[in-house]
Amino acid sequence: MSGLAQLLPADIWFYFNQICAIPRMSKNEQHIIAYLKAFAAKHNLPFKQDAIGNVLILKPATLGLNSIQSVVLQSHMDMVCEKNADTVHDFESDAIKPFVDGDWVRAQGTTLGADDGIGMAAQLALLASTDVAHGALECLFTVDEETGLTGAHHLEPNFLTASILLNLDSEDEGQLFIGCAGGKNTIATFPIIEEPLPQKSFAIKVSVSGLQGGHSGDDIDKGRGNAIKILNRYLYLMMQDFDLQLVSFDGGNLSNAIAREAVAIAVVPSKFKETARIEFNCFLHDIQEEFKESEPHLTMKLESVALPEMGISSELSRKIILTLYACPHGVIRMSRQIDGLVETSTNLASVKMNNHQIVIVTSQRSDTEECKIDVVNTVSSVFTLANAQVTFTDGYPGWKPDVNSPILNVAKSVYQSLFSVPPQVRAIHAGLECGLFLQKYPNLDMISFGPTIKGAHSPQERLSISSVQKFWDYLTLLLKAIPEVK
Repeated sequence: MSGLAQLLPADIWFYFNQICAIPRMSKNEQHIIAYLKAFAAKHNLPFKQDAIGNVLILKPATLGLNSIQSVVLQSHMDMVCEKNADTVHDFESDAIKPFVDGDWVRAQGTTLGADDGIGMAAQLALLASTDVAHGALECLFTVDEETGLTGAHHLEPNFLTASILLNLDSEDEGQLFIGCAGGKNTIATFPIIEEPLPQKSFAIKVSVSGLQGGHSGDDIDKGRGNAIKILNRYLYLMMQDFDLQLVSFDGGNLSNAIAREAVAIAVVPSKFKETARIEFNCFLHDIQEEFKESEPHLTMKLESVALPEMGISSELSRKIILTLYACPHGVIRMSRQIDGLVETSTNLASVKMNNHQIVIVTSQRSDTEECKIDVVNTVSSVFTLANAQVTFTDGYPGWKPDVNSPILNVAKSVYQSLFSVPPQVRAIHAGLECGLFLQKYPNLDMISFGPTIKGAHSPQERLSISSVQKFWDYLTLLLKAIPEVK
């Protein structure tokens, strides 16, 4: 178990290690679904699966606790699949390789999948336990949270019966979350128009790497660099001075991750070969100085490559570079109700060339529907001005905080009694499935919590070992303190 066998609580780490061995890309959760159903059968627990793939495993109350309210414990099956450029890993077939590093569990060159594998592991440990007291449990495992909250969107009516839900998908131990942002993706598509490249041209490959990346909700206010934006700034400067044409542009991967790497191939007139290199060196110095605090490992490379026969037309090259420059990225507005909380943001997530198209994916978040629509309109206006085809995902609602939530009051009291300090009660700028659950089950009383995870959605993802023990102690005590049925 790469050192995980020595960690406590043993049951959580046992199941987390098993989960790491199972490929579980978003929209490809068939292997983890099969594992969950086999687990339920092995432990003689009833289970059911809905049409979209969500799995619900049931466990009756332990002796003497039949009178307390039943509880839904919820996590998502899928994980963000990000890896370093020099890491060989196939997320469709290869196991994640976790290892212990001090108080942290990390993965070798990839995302760890603690988001939300550790929530799943806690559910499985509870379902398998014989010594944890609890009322009736409904353990819900949803599909495709990371790329569209698909499982929550399509959760069937009457699939759940409990009126209390504990979402195990938060990433800061000691914090109870009672609200989250809603979100929507805005996508621009340009048909690729090619033309022969001038023979007296010089082809270069420019790349950006070494950025931290991170979660486009949790980390959007940390001043981290966006590889697409940085690369495009250099291309824009060259376009102002030379007749630059693009051959390719590839950056970022997922709509909910800040772009860590980007690479483009471009051509400039041969006579400007040396000038382009000098400008690159100056730009690299300036950009590293700009991001020296937030991105100390930022690096860029400029390489000569063979001159292709065809490239993206001059007109489309200009349009792409100007569009990426104009497209906003980052915090749009901070909350006026909660100090330190981002209200509205947008993430320039990825640029990909495929099927003779250039596709730019962005994601917008806000804790108010009106502001979410406003920033979506801002981004789509930029794309419309560039004559792109603009499309949108369905989006998902935010979760409005309820400071008078009965389960919140119980949860605060239990945390205070266990750790002698009060928990922080917060809303989060990231998206959680809770808003969608509330649409389908308006009477649900919900909170979200979990152990500490840093660097989620990037290969720097790490899970605090000591916080997992606290998370488990708290979860098991909270389940015993659930109020009786009125």
